[in-house]
Amino acid sequence: MTLDQSAISLEGRVALVTGAARGIGKAVAETFAVFGADVALCDRDAQGLAGTVREIEALGRRAFSECLDVREGAAVRAFVEGLAAETGRIDILVNNAGGGFWAEFMELSENGQEALIRENFTSVTHFVRAVVPFVPERGGSIINLSSIEAQRAAPGFAVYAAMKAAVENLSRSLALELGSRRIRVNAIAPDAVPTPGISELGDQLPKTPLACAASADDVAGAALYLASDLSRFVTGTTLPVDGGLQAAGGWRPKPDGGFEL
Repeated sequence: MTLDQSAISLEGRVALVTGAARGIGKAVAETFAVFGADVALCDRDAQGLAGTVREIEALGRRAFSECLDVREGAAVRAFVEGLAAETGRIDILVNNAGGGFWAEFMELSENGQEALIRENFTSVTHFVRAVVPFVPERGGSIINLSSIEAQRAAPGFAVYAAMKAAVENLSRSLALELGSRRIRVNAIAPDAVPTPGISELGDQLPKTPLACAASADDVAGAALYLASDLSRFVTGTTLPVDGGLQAAGGWRPKPDGGFEL
């Protein structure tokens, strides 16, 4: 295959993005529309979801939306089956919905733990099981949002990080199980990306070796690559979008240049 501009086009494809009312999910959905996809969206935030729909329709693409809780399997199946009945197929799935909260492990209640598991891991399994039967024979792409916390200790976020690690491992296993169907499965691990979900961190966002500020669009760019034919031979991997934090390990940039531990 000789690469040209068509390799990055999503023209004629249907993408489903979860948690698309704001932040990374919104940026991914709108980027996919810019590059030609019709986009299905879901979120619990009805007002934010409506705003994303308006942006997609303003770009001349079709938008399908549903206000739902991604933790509820029956609601997920109904949404996906309704979408497939209208579009005939689903080419791209982005499991973006998720979230966490700070709590020391010994203080985390059983209900709190169950909520973290269902929102960050079980929701991914719901959507994969629901979507795969509607991926066309030519194949498709599943993109799961992880975090670099999956690869390091995360005090105060132990269960959240464990679920993100589980998502990465699930992505690798599914890459093998679904490879014969030409379905690629990859993960994106962001960090230091300001979104409404972590706005309370403010200036506490880590300083990255790459001396520039991040945005949700940086993650959307990675998702576009993994959704398009540019990554047609990429599966079972996790792409960090973190300004070099994972590579840095414990090293931190100093204000006057250089690094320190």
